[in-house]
Amino acid sequence: MKIFEELESEVRSYARNFPRVFHKAEGEFLYDENGKQYIDFLAGAGALNYGHNHPILKKKLLEYIEADGITHSLDLHTDAKRDFMEAFRTHILEPRDMDYRMMFTGPTGTNAVEAALKMSRKIKGRTHVVAFTNGWHGQTLGALAMTANSHHRNGAGITLSGAHRVPYDGYLGDSVDTTEYLEKVLTDTSSGVDLPAAVIVETIQGEGGVNYCSMEWLRKLSDLCKRHDVLLIIDDIQAGCGRTGRFFSFEEAGIKPDIITLSKSLSAYGLPCAVVLFRPELDVWSPGEHNGTFRGNNHAFVTAAAALNHFWKDDTFAASVREKGDYIAKRLDAIVEKYGEGNFNAKGRGMFQGINCVNGEIASKITHEAYKNGLIIETSGTNDEIIKLLCPLTISMESLTKGIDIIEASVRKICSQLDEIPEESCYFDEVYIKEKALKKGD
Repeated sequence: MKIFEELESEVRSYARNFPRVFHKAEGEFLYDENGKQYIDFLAGAGALNYGHNHPILKKKLLEYIEADGITHSLDLHTDAKRDFMEAFRTHILEPRDMDYRMMFTGPTGTNAVEAALKMSRKIKGRTHVVAFTNGWHGQTLGALAMTANSHHRNGAGITLSGAHRVPYDGYLGDSVDTTEYLEKVLTDTSSGVDLPAAVIVETIQGEGGVNYCSMEWLRKLSDLCKRHDVLLIIDDIQAGCGRTGRFFSFEEAGIKPDIITLSKSLSAYGLPCAVVLFRPELDVWSPGEHNGTFRGNNHAFVTAAAALNHFWKDDTFAASVREKGDYIAKRLDAIVEKYGEGNFNAKGRGMFQGINCVNGEIASKITHEAYKNGLIIETSGTNDEIIKLLCPLTISMESLTKGIDIIEASVRKICSQLDEIPEESCYFDEVYIKEKALKKGD
């Protein structure tokens, strides 16, 4: 561990929560140098929907490398890119009657978001973009301006501009339809909000706390954008590629966004790959107007094509994800009901769910206890108060059950300790102390 402490930047984060040297991974499992096995409910922050080193994908990649297949190609035509594009059209676009162009950007999600923002402004000739409370879109400056978290935005070192923030679905309570607020400010010439080039939204705000919008709200947002000649960008980087039980997280709403950003699990193997999808008439780019040295990751194309041909040739895989999502929801609801005492609640959709704890310290204690018992799981939300489940979609029911059993045991243990901590401890917030006292009859 010494080399990491001596040479690696203080910016590292996951390594602080899971201080082990890992050297092997297979399926839903990680192994440290001592051979200890961990169930992985982090899965590359959503970049490993198909698990670690899936044998079908690994075989295709090894065959490609052994045959001296091209690794780096800028945006030259290659057989690997062709095979990926054909598989994507056959298994994803055509079955959904989606007519979209594909743009290959730099290798990460934030690169795709930057391209989507740039093209929206170029097309509409407007500078501002509407983004939402608790949204997360990346760490480069344009995407960071769309991101709501102040901790990350403050790291920019400059004033971030170009975004107008509005409340996400449920932000002002279940009784308030926030699309009506957006409609009002866009139609009122005295609102101080200029007509934007685009609206960018996540259907599930992963880093923002596993907040999810209703499909009705999403449809209203889509209709609003059409009425006002505003482009709708769906950031499906973390919620897409099957995480909700459909390839795209917005499918149940029946909408067709103007622009879609994809990354994370798109390569299916944890390899860097990012794509922007957009309606053909929006393809106003001049050659080389937006590019990147690593936009031609052929190894990612190989594994992505293999995953599409194997997992998305019919609805079998997606149906299994929906089934596991239902199981997760039932288990989390039962945990909250049994141990929450009104202080926890479960939230999310499909295999993208979490437990909202009282505060970040409680969530941290629970995830640390889970880690000690062989489960890798992270937190998210404004104050890291959400225990977020992002296990591989291919996880066996045995491992899924065991992983949630570890979460439940960890919740049970931490809750039992909370009852023993005196009220003057800074661990509690004031409201929580009072609620516990009332429930005890004190």
